[in-house]
Amino acid sequence: MVGKHQNHSPRFRSKSLILTLSLFSFSLLVILYTFSPSVSYPNQTETSFVASLEQFLIHKAPKLTSPFRDDTVRVESDDPRKLESMVSERDNRLLNEDPGYPTGFPVKVYVYEMPKKFTFDLLWLFHNTYKETSNATSNGSPVHRLIEQHSIDYWLWADLISHESERRLKSVVRVHQQQDADFFYVPFFTTISFFLLEKQQCKSLYREALKWVTDQPAWKRSEGRDHIFPIHHPWSFKTVRKSVKNAIWLLPDLDSTGNWYKPGQVSLEKDLVLPYVPNVDRCDAKCLSESAPMRTTLLFFRGRLKRNAGGKIRAKLGAELSGVKDVIITEGTAGEGGKLAAQDGMRRSLFCLCPAGDTPSSARLFDAIVSGCIPVIVSDELELPFEGILDYNKVAVIVSSSDAIQPGWLVNHLRSLIPSQVKEFQNSLAQYSRHFIYSSPAQPLGPEDLTWRMIAGKLVNIKLHTRRSQRVVKGSRSICRCDCWRPNSTASNPLSPLLS
Repeated sequence: MVGKHQNHSPRFRSKSLILTLSLFSFSLLVILYTFSPSVSYPNQTETSFVASLEQFLIHKAPKLTSPFRDDTVRVESDDPRKLESMVSERDNRLLNEDPGYPTGFPVKVYVYEMPKKFTFDLLWLFHNTYKETSNATSNGSPVHRLIEQHSIDYWLWADLISHESERRLKSVVRVHQQQDADFFYVPFFTTISFFLLEKQQCKSLYREALKWVTDQPAWKRSEGRDHIFPIHHPWSFKTVRKSVKNAIWLLPDLDSTGNWYKPGQVSLEKDLVLPYVPNVDRCDAKCLSESAPMRTTLLFFRGRLKRNAGGKIRAKLGAELSGVKDVIITEGTAGEGGKLAAQDGMRRSLFCLCPAGDTPSSARLFDAIVSGCIPVIVSDELELPFEGILDYNKVAVIVSSSDAIQPGWLVNHLRSLIPSQVKEFQNSLAQYSRHFIYSSPAQPLGPEDLTWRMIAGKLVNIKLHTRRSQRVVKGSRSICRCDCWRPNSTASNPLSPLLS
C-alpha cells in the first residue's frame, strides 16, 4: 500500500522542514548574488584613471543622488547679500564656539551641480574615444595619455561626490549649503574639452562655463577668491582665464617665465601646484627590493630632447651626457610602448634625469619618484607640489642648469654620493611615493589629501581679501605689496630718484 512507506513521526517531519528551509535559503542567496549590482569592497583601491573612470561612469554615477537639497543657483541671481548675511552669521558663531576657527579641519567644500555638458558628458567623451591612439598633438604626444597625466580634476571630483561611507579622507568634507562652505569646487573638465572638442566648440563651452559660474551668488560675494578651478594643463581654459584671475587655480607649475601664464595671473599665495598623474606603475616595497640589484645604470633619461622655453636645457644635457659610461639618454614618446620602456629603464637605474620641458615641470619627476629612481632635477624655475608639507631634498638631487651643463660635472657629482647617501634617498622615496598616487577611493596622505591640507592654509588670507574688497571704496586703492607699489599718478613723488 502507498501508506506503507510513509513515516509521519514528528522527528521525520522536523528533518523535512529543515531540509526544505535550507534549500530555499540557498536558492535565495544564489538569486541575490546573481542579480545584485556590482559591489565595491573597502579594501579595493584603483589607481588606473581608465579603470577608475569605467567603474565610476557605469556603476557609481547612476546612483549619485544626494539626500540633501542642493542650493546651486541655476538661473542668474544678482544679489549675493543674502548669502553674505548667512556666511557672516556662521563665521561669528564658529569664532565663539570653535577654538580652531578659521583654520581647523576638515575643510568644508561646496561642489557645484553643473550641467552635464561640463562634467559627465566630457567624461563619457573621453571614455568612448580613449582607444583612438592615433589622436596626437602637433609634437606627437598621444592626446589621451596627456589627458590622463592631467586628470587631477577627475580624481578630486570623484572623491568629493562619493558617498560618505566610501570616503576615507578626514581633511575635507562636502557641504550642501553654500553658507556652510569654506571653498567652492568648480567641476569643469577643462583639459578634456581642450583636447577632444573642436577649437570653436571648446571656446564656446569655456564661455558658457564662465557665465554659469560667475552668475552664482557665491562668486559675486567673493569675486571668485574662494572658488577652485582645476586648470592643470597649461593650454586649458586659456581664452577666459583673465575673468577668473582671483580664483584658486590647480596647476602643474607656475611657469614664472611668462610663456604659459601672463604676469600676475598665478602665484604661490593664491594658487596650488599639483603633481601630474604618474605615467608608470608604482614600484611597491616588493618591487623596490627585487629591483635593487638590477639598478646598474647610473643615470637614465627617456623623452624628447628638443623642447621650447626652459626645456632647451634638454638638448644641452643630451649633448653633454651622450656616450658617457653608465648613462642612458634616449628619445621617446609617452605612448604605451614608451610607458613600458620608461618604466623598465627607471627600475634599472639609480638616478633619473628630470630636466625642464616646455614648462618648468614634467610628469617624468613623478614617474621617477614612484619608480624608486632618485630624481635629478634640472629646472631653475620649478615650483614643486605640496612643498609646504614635503621636503624634496630628502628624495631628489636638485642642481642648477649652469652646473649641470658643465663638462663632466653632473656625472662626477652623482658618483661622489656615497652608498649610505644613495640608500637614504631610496628609503625616503619608498615613503614619499604614496603622496603622488591618485586613487579611488582617495587615500590618506595621497595627493588628494595633501591638496586639501594645502588649500586649508589659504583660508584666512582669502577671508581677509574677500572682506577687504567688500569694504574698500571702488577705485580708492588696490591691494598693493612692495613689488607692485607705485607713486601717486596725480603728483610728483619726492622719493622717485631713490626708488629708480
